[in-house]
Amino acid sequence: MIIEEYSFGKIRVHGKTYTNDVIVTPEKVVCEKWWRKEGHKVFLEDIKQFLLEYSPRIVIFGTGYHGLVKVQEEVYSFLEEKGIETYALPTRDAVRLFNEIATREKSILGAFHLTC
Repeated sequence: MIIEEYSFGKIRVHGKTYTNDVIVTPEKVVCEKWWRKEGHKVFLEDIKQFLLEYSPRIVIFGTGYHGLVKVQEEVYSFLEEKGIETYALPTRDAVRLFNEIATREKSILGAFHLTC
């Protein structure tokens, strides 16, 4: 299991606990303090550098404990154009899906909002 635990405001990845939003791959946390242009919206500029650097085949967005973060259409369009499979789910469900997929697919990126 890559992500060992998630609860409101906290996530433990590879044995280390984080209290800020994170972006992870199966191998490591690639961003320990993921900030967005607008806190509860994900714009392409908020994620693009990670998409280009890690070239994932799958991206999973954790939209918060209550699912309040909204991934903007420009993000979905970009990912679809690149042929990248995309999921946006409340963070507890996104963590479960990330762990499940990461056991068989290493080309995956998870971007998790920990609160709201």
